[in-house]
Amino acid sequence: MSGSAKRRDADGAAGAVGRTGAGCLLACVGAVAAPLVWAPRAAPGIDGGFEGHARDLSVLYVDLPLIVLGGALLPPAVWALAARLVPRPWIAMLVAVAALAGGLWGLTEWWTPRTEPDPGYGPGI
Repeated sequence: MSGSAKRRDADGAAGAVGRTGAGCLLACVGAVAAPLVWAPRAAPGIDGGFEGHARDLSVLYVDLPLIVLGGALLPPAVWALAARLVPRPWIAMLVAVAALAGGLWGLTEWWTPRTEPDPGYGPGI
């Protein structure tokens, strides 16, 4: 093998490792950021408010895994698609980070946990 072929193989292997590392980094950032954005909105369902009357623990065993999974899968999927379509990897990274930000914004706009009113605040006595 000539020197230039060895260099191309080494660059290709290093580029593949860098691409894999970027995808893993995006998955980790998304898996951490999504629950951090989700947690304040889920708090009333977990603590239940006054005497725990509105406790809804399904936010922990249904919503939390879905939030973490979506946060972990969205950025690397968008990054992989963008990396195939644009020539510069940093542009693909920016697109993936923008997709994560858009996904987190969509999460806060769309997902609203069930919250019951406090006891005593109902339709007339």
